[in-house]
Amino acid sequence: MILHSNIFGSGTPFVILHGFLGMGDNWKTLGKRFAESGLEVHLVDQRNHGRSFHSDEFDYELMSKDLKAYCNHHQLKDIILLGHSMGGKTAMFFATQHPDMVSKLIVADISPRYYPVHHDAILHGLSQLDFSEITSRTEADEALSKFIDHEGIRLFLLKNLYWVEKGQLGLRLNLKALTEHVAEVGESLPKHAVFNKDTLFLRGDQSEYIGPSDELIISQHFPNSKIVTIPNAGHWLHAENPDAFFKAVIHFVS
Repeated sequence: MILHSNIFGSGTPFVILHGFLGMGDNWKTLGKRFAESGLEVHLVDQRNHGRSFHSDEFDYELMSKDLKAYCNHHQLKDIILLGHSMGGKTAMFFATQHPDMVSKLIVADISPRYYPVHHDAILHGLSQLDFSEITSRTEADEALSKFIDHEGIRLFLLKNLYWVEKGQLGLRLNLKALTEHVAEVGESLPKHAVFNKDTLFLRGDQSEYIGPSDELIISQHFPNSKIVTIPNAGHWLHAENPDAFFKAVIHFVS
């Protein structure tokens, strides 16, 4: 099965991988800007997310294989690969396993290290959405607000809502599999995995995902990497400061 994607523009293939509980659509606005800069942008939905296939299995080895199958299917070579958060981990796995397929790597606000599980409240909140009673986005937001205070996070999660059929809402993501395998999201890059080509790590200045202690582990796995800090941004740095994010990526790519 081939991952679902939206493709814009023409030129050097530029593949973008979303984070946990996200989808390629989250990147549509930035994706179109990248396409206007002479890139063929692929906004990919990873397995169990967006419009891609559902599977009981979920880990970075599989997601890396999914991406290889996607690139082979679309005959993509020498790709620029960008991943945010979980997508950044998939991108790291893929680049270290298939360095011949990646010309440049961009990792947004995630380090190669292990991260403990921290999505429990979000997954629990999503599991409590009763679509036999909820018939609108507003009602879903109201129900979710009992578990998640942050409006921005709720808006992000509710992008997963869709009409299964007339009058029947549902979630696009495979909540059961993602809940069962949530520990996989924090897994570290294998100890000896190395990617020697140009790599850019972007971090939000208000995020704790990449701290000073991560700089050594990043340089060990990615010896030709640099870390750039995006101002006025947390973990969702591409959404919180899209202009600075766009400029940093385009500067690195060109």
